[in-house]
Amino acid sequence: MVLNRIWFGMFLIAIALGFYKTFFLGDYVVMKDMIDSLSSSAKVGFELSLYLTGAMCLWLGIMRVGEKGGAISMLTRAVSPLFTRLFPDIPKGHPSIGSMMMNFSANMLGLDNAATPLGLKAMKELQEINPTKDRASDAQIMFLVLNTSGLTIIPISIFALRSGAASPTEVFLPILISTFIASLAGLIFVAIRQGINLLNVTILSYIGGLSLLIGLLLYYVVQHPSQGEAVSVVVGGGIMFSIISVFILLAIRKKVNVYESFIDGAKGGFNVAISIIPYLIAILCAIALFRASGALDGILNGIRWFVLGIGLSVTEWVDALPVAFMKPLSGGGARGAYVEVMSNFGVGSLQELIAATMQGSTETTFYVLAVYFGSVGIKKTRYAVTAGLFADLVGIIAAIIVSYIFFG
Repeated sequence: MVLNRIWFGMFLIAIALGFYKTFFLGDYVVMKDMIDSLSSSAKVGFELSLYLTGAMCLWLGIMRVGEKGGAISMLTRAVSPLFTRLFPDIPKGHPSIGSMMMNFSANMLGLDNAATPLGLKAMKELQEINPTKDRASDAQIMFLVLNTSGLTIIPISIFALRSGAASPTEVFLPILISTFIASLAGLIFVAIRQGINLLNVTILSYIGGLSLLIGLLLYYVVQHPSQGEAVSVVVGGGIMFSIISVFILLAIRKKVNVYESFIDGAKGGFNVAISIIPYLIAILCAIALFRASGALDGILNGIRWFVLGIGLSVTEWVDALPVAFMKPLSGGGARGAYVEVMSNFGVGSLQELIAATMQGSTETTFYVLAVYFGSVGIKKTRYAVTAGLFADLVGIIAAIIVSYIFFG
């Protein structure tokens, strides 16, 4: 509903502004620019789908090999001690623990199609032990906030959209760092509200270890600013190829037909890419028309003026803000906003790199909360929305700062 209003609102505002400029300001070019923007954005959406289809087939094929080889179950066992302490109200051995672990693991590996059903299953199982059926329990809130903070190890969709770049995976490390910071912020927010002791030895060992590793990477890049992009490519590429190698070796150990598994996953990638195209073109056309009319530039110029007024000299991130505006509402809307930034500033530009990091740093908070809570009839969400938006905001800020550290 919210995205629907935003979409037709952008069209109506752009058209009204176009008429105003034409008949009151004598700008007879604006209407032509607006018509051209609709045609060109539709063309861009289709051309991009060609890159998107191939890249999605590649990465979802690799993901299927990992799934068949048992990567998700291994990751589930690895993080189980941490999550049992983050959900103290859940009885030991309750089936919701396994469903949540599988959901988080699937999200981390970018297996969106597998993650959503598992998440809905986990929410249903958590509802069974919820004493107040129309009110979100502590466990449900913790689960959803960690879900919406979007910790992702392999951001497949970003790699696919950047398939025309010289190094599509160069944003891997900035995204990983930003999404970790967002997840950590959401965890701390909810833990404080629920009175969970984050100084527990087990929790500290997991979170402290990851924080130390990411802190060391950031420290190295800050100390060697000229090597930020190289570090992202080398370290990110090293992690990526290590994961792919582990997936293949695990599959071989389990006597899985690696080739057939890859083909099976690639077929799913084709279907996913095709299903994205209408949504991509819809939001691309709306944003392109909004920009051609001058409305989007007017908003961004106002923000840029304010930023310069308070003494900040770097403003490239302002051009990436449409992604931040759309992300909490719709993954498809944010994807379209990112592609629009890519089309205007080019793949590899600082604006595009910031937008890509923003796109991968958070999840669609309102959509996830609406679907997950709606599936079990939860009406009183308590502080879940506040916590989710707080994690989103921290993720966006982290994406901007980390992008400048690596690429600025």
